[in-house]
Amino acid sequence: MQNVTDRTRNPFGMRPDCQTYVPGYGDANADFHLVGDHPGVHGGVETGVPFTGEPWSAAFLSALTDAGLIAGFDSDAASAANETPVRTERSFFSYLHMCAAAGTPSEDDYADMERFFDAELRAIAAHVLLPVGARATDHVLRQYTAQAQTTDVDMQSLHAEEILGSGWLVVPIRDPAQWADGDADRLVDSLRELQSTDFRRESDLGRFIAGSDPYLVR
Repeated sequence: MQNVTDRTRNPFGMRPDCQTYVPGYGDANADFHLVGDHPGVHGGVETGVPFTGEPWSAAFLSALTDAGLIAGFDSDAASAANETPVRTERSFFSYLHMCAAAGTPSEDDYADMERFFDAELRAIAAHVLLPVGARATDHVLRQYTAQAQTTDVDMQSLHAEEILGSGWLVVPIRDPAQWADGDADRLVDSLRELQSTDFRRESDLGRFIAGSDPYLVR
């Protein structure tokens, strides 16, 4: 199923009950869904786009560009008036907790915002989930895979490694603020290798139904 929208900023009109928030951004028919924590950790308050406006943003977005997940970005974008600070093609960015608030959200706050994140994730229906940082990785492993009980959330070892989920592939990303030498290259190499495979893992069941249209399922 294709989402019919050309909106890149908040394509599904999410409206959480907070004054300032950073909604999802990108290609509504994305193959790759990057999942961050909240604006206080991963930025975007000034631009309205996740993963922007931080000291590490240029290095992070450069790696995604080199990996082919985005078409480029405007490193000088400093305000929400710029409608396309990141030129997405096959990716979508969103947060577990999109509201901007002072300090770290409480567990109740995260639980309250889960409905927005989960609805957006299932609407995008990307093939690959890329949780950024330990909290997002732990959440994705617990909610969208059967691997949480057997996987230690050690981001240094999980960084850029493939984990099979329930209908998704999961590729955790170490928090960009903690990247060391080689982490960017490791991510780029992993994502390029992934894209050289049948990462969508779809089967055409169209032969079992009337008509000539394909019917792709995971």
